Amino acid sequence: MNSIRESIRIGFEDGGNIVPQFVEYRESDIMEIRRGEILRYSGIPADILRKDGLGRFDVSYLDMEVDPDADDKALSDSRGELVRIMDDVLKLADRKFTYRVAYCVTPIEWENEVAHLPISKDSLDLSRNLEGCSHALIFAATVGSGIDLLIRRYERTDSIRGLLLQGLGAERAEALCDTFCRDINKAAAAEGMVIKPRYSPGYGDLPITVQPDVLRLVNAEKRLGITLNASYLMSPSKSVTAIVGLCISE
Repeated sequence: MNSIRESIRIGFEDGGNIVPQFVEYRESDIMEIRRGEILRYSGIPADILRKDGLGRFDVSYLDMEVDPDADDKALSDSRGELVRIMDDVLKLADRKFTYRVAYCVTPIEWENEVAHLPISKDSLDLSRNLEGCSHALIFAATVGSGIDLLIRRYERTDSIRGLLLQGLGAERAEALCDTFCRDINKAAAAEGMVIKPRYSPGYGDLPITVQPDVLRLVNAEKRLGITLNASYLMSPSKSVTAIVGLCISE
């Protein structure tokens, strides 16, 4: 399988048709699991995670050594229990993820500072994010349905583990997107381009109702197995769609 740096294609092919591309990552390609991010995605308040003044989520709370002689023994005990549950959750989810991305590249048509893409709604917020760009890369990414099966199982029987599995799935999906965008940035640089931050349906004035357009453009149902329900929510649930601007580097 070609690397994404080798396979990315800027523009149109086949007589003007947008041609979707596909990449599948190995577990070893994805950045390491960030336990603090799992807690954040699980909904644990920031003031709890930062209570000891350690700053960033991903280098703080669960990475602390538990001190049995600490003055605040209750805090130490609760952290130790959470560490044990987290370890268990990571074992449960081992080998349950697949890391796959489908994407396409399309030119942007600009009119009165509004970016027109082959989706059903224009967005001023997205247009601002794409300012200066000639092309947009549209992608869908998923970590698969294995984590969904675990979440459903443990939400019924063990709410704490179910919650942390939710957070783990979200953290892995974001890690996949970060890895993909890192590789897109390298591929774009080889073309004399730079990328803008990714922007997803449901943010700002880009409605979630454009999800069918995005999934259709990248052939997500066939390549990734992603489907939508009546509320435009994706299945597998730990899936992400986004648009990334491609600009000529100065």
